[in-house]
Amino acid sequence: MGDDDYVYDEASGEWLPASALGATADIATSAVVEVRDAVGNLLADGDQVTLIKDLTVKGAGQTLKRGTLIKSIRLTGDAQEIDCRYDGIKGLVLRAEFVRKR
Repeated sequence: MGDDDYVYDEASGEWLPASALGATADIATSAVVEVRDAVGNLLADGDQVTLIKDLTVKGAGQTLKRGTLIKSIRLTGDAQEIDCRYDGIKGLVLRAEFVRKR
């Protein structure tokens, strides 16, 4: 065996066979979740979104009206959930099907 058969993996701190490193890279890239809004636009962290429907917020006793601007969203690991902040509502999580990218 030659020295080029093993590759140092910085994530794990181990020397791995080149074939095993390629397999772990494929798993890591497939774990990325694409989150799309109601019309199919790809969402990313920090985007601004607008509500497309009146939403009653459970536990807050408020209704967010259609057209409300939500700034600086944060994606979760779920393809349909968006973590965001809004005045007076702590820990607000919206479904991607109810927002449109601005």
